[in-house]
Amino acid sequence: MKKGDRVRVSKSVIVYHYPKSKKQPFDLKGMEGEIVDYINDWQGRPISPNLPVVVKFDKKFKAHFREDEIEII
Repeated sequence: MKKGDRVRVSKSVIVYHYPKSKKQPFDLKGMEGEIVDYINDWQGRPISPNLPVVVKFDKKFKAHFREDEIEII
């Protein structure tokens, strides 16, 4: 996976910060977006984050995922 790839959420991922349902549980399964960042270093040093893939869905909504929670379209 790399920046710019179109992806779909393949597993049930519940978030509470979705703009259209603030503070309510929202399942992202089936939503499609674009990878905008793949976090694997911090200030030039390698790191191992829990949720390294950042996906942008709408103009205002981004979420972090594990690699096994999304699939390339």
